Amino acid sequence: MFRYFPTNYPWDLSINLALEMGARIGEIEEMCAPLQEAAKAKDAAGSKAFRESWERMADKLCELAKEDEARGRLISAGDKYGRAATYYSTAERLQGHGSEGRMALYQRFLEVFNLGLKLANENCERVEIPYEGKHLSALYVRAEGVQGKAPVLVQVNGLDSTKEMKYRVGLPRWLAQRGVSSLIVDQPGTGEAIRLQGFTARYDSEHWASRVVDWLETREEIDAKRIGMEGVSLGGYYCPRAVAFEPRFACGVVWGANHDWRDVQKRRLEKEGSFPVPHYWEHVRWVWGAKDMDEFMEIAEKVHLDGVLDRIKVPFLVTHGEKDSQIPLKWAHRTYEQLVNSPNRELKIFTEREGGVQHSSFDNSANAGAYIADWVAETLHGHTA
Repeated sequence: MFRYFPTNYPWDLSINLALEMGARIGEIEEMCAPLQEAAKAKDAAGSKAFRESWERMADKLCELAKEDEARGRLISAGDKYGRAATYYSTAERLQGHGSEGRMALYQRFLEVFNLGLKLANENCERVEIPYEGKHLSALYVRAEGVQGKAPVLVQVNGLDSTKEMKYRVGLPRWLAQRGVSSLIVDQPGTGEAIRLQGFTARYDSEHWASRVVDWLETREEIDAKRIGMEGVSLGGYYCPRAVAFEPRFACGVVWGANHDWRDVQKRRLEKEGSFPVPHYWEHVRWVWGAKDMDEFMEIAEKVHLDGVLDRIKVPFLVTHGEKDSQIPLKWAHRTYEQLVNSPNRELKIFTEREGGVQHSSFDNSANAGAYIADWVAETLHGHTA
């Protein structure tokens, strides 16, 4: 793990995620060099300083992109807008719920991200899935070089990630190269779903996952018999739960095995384990729609996989970083052990040898992501060569 601020794990987590999403080290240095003292400040003051520095870099990249546009250099402009969006997103993610200007920053991020996709002509389009009288937003990436119907992997966020973050890290591109399409969803509690639609998280993830499968079954280019699901971080709970109760999924993958999130919350109350974002308890109450800590802990009691996984009767891959400081490694073993009816279960622990040892491999996603992409392609009959 790249440690720029050794006393501030949430900031270093964000920096590592940004690097995995395509940030440039020179720009990281320019944004972070002035923040050494701010990194030691309390959450609100520190987060504000972080935002100002990262937003300043994103604004500069947008100005440079406009200059490229004026000269007809649209690919270059798209690349700069894409990186600017990463910096806007990183800054927004660290702000507390309800902090001044956070929603405007999120809207700016979406605008710049979508402009970058368009100008760079990337294989990615925004789609909307009907849900509860509104919609869930998603990014759709088409398989490359496929004749006829293609398999697809539904990908869902963790506690504080977004569909754009997951797209930029690279799994959808790696899958497309292997003949597998991707649908990256802002499920309830994440991204657009909570910020723009007001959908808070729910423990019964099959409720929204089934609507996603319904939508995929309407797509002529998708093979409805080859729909898989992957979840990262807290998605390591959502995904197995959804696959267990939605029999139309053909396989499942967790990138970070979040078997017992209720236990993680109890440990965090006792100051054990690393927090992914500042303002952590405020953040989780917002995500889950809890009015206070008592209500949140009541909700958290439902967020575990004991008594669920024996329902899964399709292939399932459990992955985990050997040095995950957020979710103990024991939970990966627990998930694997309880997949007793999966016809092809596999447990892959990422070690120092291949990298990706931290939470959901945010320290080095390339080798871990390739392993996942290969397994999915082999399971859903894509290709690996």
